[in-house]
Amino acid sequence: MSRLLNAVQRIECRRGLVTDSRYGFLKLLGLTQENPGLFDGRWGGSGQLIESICPASGKTIAKIRESTPQEASNAITEARKAWPQWASLPPPARGEIVRQIGDELRKNLRPLGQLVSLEMGKILPEGIGEVQEYIDVCDYAVGLSRMLPGSIFPSERKNHALLEKWNPLGVIGVISAFNFPIAVYGWNSAIAMVCGDAVIWKGSPTTPLVSIATTKIIAGVLERNGIPGSLLALVTGGADVGEVLVNDKRLPLVSFTGSTKVGREVALKVQERFGKSLLELGGNNALIVASDADLEMAVRAAVFSCVGTAGQRCTTTRRLILHSKIKDEFLGRLKIAFQSILSRIGDPLEDNTLYGPLHNQTAVDNYKATVAEAVASGGTIEFGGKQIDRPGFYVEPTIISGLQNDVEVIQSETFAPIVYILEGNSIEDAIAQNNNVEQGLSSSIFTKSLSNVFQWIGPHGSDCGIVNVNIGTSGAEIGGAFGGEKATGGGRESGSDSWKQYMRRSTVTINYGNELPLAQGIKFE
Repeated sequence: MSRLLNAVQRIECRRGLVTDSRYGFLKLLGLTQENPGLFDGRWGGSGQLIESICPASGKTIAKIRESTPQEASNAITEARKAWPQWASLPPPARGEIVRQIGDELRKNLRPLGQLVSLEMGKILPEGIGEVQEYIDVCDYAVGLSRMLPGSIFPSERKNHALLEKWNPLGVIGVISAFNFPIAVYGWNSAIAMVCGDAVIWKGSPTTPLVSIATTKIIAGVLERNGIPGSLLALVTGGADVGEVLVNDKRLPLVSFTGSTKVGREVALKVQERFGKSLLELGGNNALIVASDADLEMAVRAAVFSCVGTAGQRCTTTRRLILHSKIKDEFLGRLKIAFQSILSRIGDPLEDNTLYGPLHNQTAVDNYKATVAEAVASGGTIEFGGKQIDRPGFYVEPTIISGLQNDVEVIQSETFAPIVYILEGNSIEDAIAQNNNVEQGLSSSIFTKSLSNVFQWIGPHGSDCGIVNVNIGTSGAEIGGAFGGEKATGGGRESGSDSWKQYMRRSTVTINYGNELPLAQGIKFE
């Protein structure tokens, strides 16, 4: 691997030459200076040229030729042509090919993780961890391929069998976001594949290299198995290309990850054509620290949940609801921990870096505007609050106190490392504050009280899709379904019974007798 990484010392960039052997993984993944952002069985694209920008430097990595809306429509056509061959395979045979995809991802684990860090901006352990998540979902899907269930129910009619059978939907659309440029696609594609579906993927237009590299790996596996690579097609572009997927009746399901505002529009448009939408939208997540909590554990959890991925996870902790008895001590410890983070800011590709940049200049501008709004609303900056003077899109992790939960700036999610300090003097009050936001994705409580735990997870507890106890709000295992309630969209991906999203259910009645009785004993003679 090291020889491959050192094979190319220079990569042409718009603003100069990168003379660092770390970037050799671009060649390893088959990426060149100008990359076609369309794959429908062949590589191409005739849309406009866009640039992939490195968040750590603000410089161009490569140029990408986007898909046009017509090319996106053509990619759906090609996927539909490939789908019957795939759907006719037995599920375990599909699982075997998904297993091979997982193995190929394993071979490219580090270079693909490096690409995530380079293009998205998250630190290297998180970039590698994201690829590992796709690998793990492939393993999960392989097992699922031998366990997809059907049901037999007792019929009330003599010599009748009542069955429930699941079949693939066909071709589905996946629109993913920049913050997890490979894992979310992995959740959808691996499970959809064993269910018998083809997939059209529109990755984020700001992380196209990750999408291209991932698609190249998958296409190679499919084609070695005699399956057209167009089964898993890639389209690259902005809202106009996304509109094609949302509006095309040939896609019975559109899985969308993004903001609540855009997700609401997607849901309405897909519903208008009687399609299904799987929505993973915004989060405004709270971590409650009760008076009896283990503060050492709570602080450690809060640090990662607040500043991991520079606050750009949908499960990032946005609100810390602290009991008055421990508020000052907890805040003091949290400031010390945040201060230690500042000494570990750097290039996401460096192993020692603990805190990287925001994704782009828009994110920096939103961070600044939110901090200013919080201060104007009466908030006090306890830590951070400024852009860091270095190349790239770096900002300080920020703690703000002095505001109430119902203030508009707290009610709105900002994709940045900003956390608000709130106070809750009872479990009931803390739960009420946790629930009093539009979104309902992730939530957490730190407590040693069984009474608190069961109130928290009970019918009058957290109204989020993810309800944690003595762990942070970030970080989810693939075995449990991932998603949230309310304005988070209600979607569920990855584990549990999420496979049902990608299949259609038929109730089958078989009469194997010589009579024709009606249900409910109805006589029609």
